[in-house]
Amino acid sequence: MTVHRMDHAGLVVEDLAAAVAFFVELGLEVEGEATVGGPWADELLGLDGVRADIVMVRTPDGHGRVELSTFHSPPPLAPAPVAPVNALGIPRLTFVVDDVDDVLDRLRAHGAELVGTVARYEDICRYCYLRGPAGVLIGLVEELR
Repeated sequence: MTVHRMDHAGLVVEDLAAAVAFFVELGLEVEGEATVGGPWADELLGLDGVRADIVMVRTPDGHGRVELSTFHSPPPLAPAPVAPVNALGIPRLTFVVDDVDDVLDRLRAHGAELVGTVARYEDICRYCYLRGPAGVLIGLVEELR
């Protein structure tokens, strides 16, 4: 048996409402919300006393989803690492957008910080990385063809 599809990427954040606002401004849509906890969540996560709020957002085409969650218990032990783009294991989420400059300007109002510059790769694309909620690296790609 092979993998059927990638279902979603997850991101634990401190401020769930701000993270949802960031991804909605990016162009994703809220798919659903839930509060989770209980024995099954404890077993799944290997933690005791799990209680978390989750919001699932999806790309407009319905193929990409990001699970945003915040834990009420147990409390997070440490903030997310803020590491350079080449750090081993550093998570990155990349999205294709219509206009990198417009999206970057709108996301700055939600705390986004540009990493490096907006770079052009031949006549193929314009690409940049920014820091989003919890310091996650977000790639924005504007296709030129």
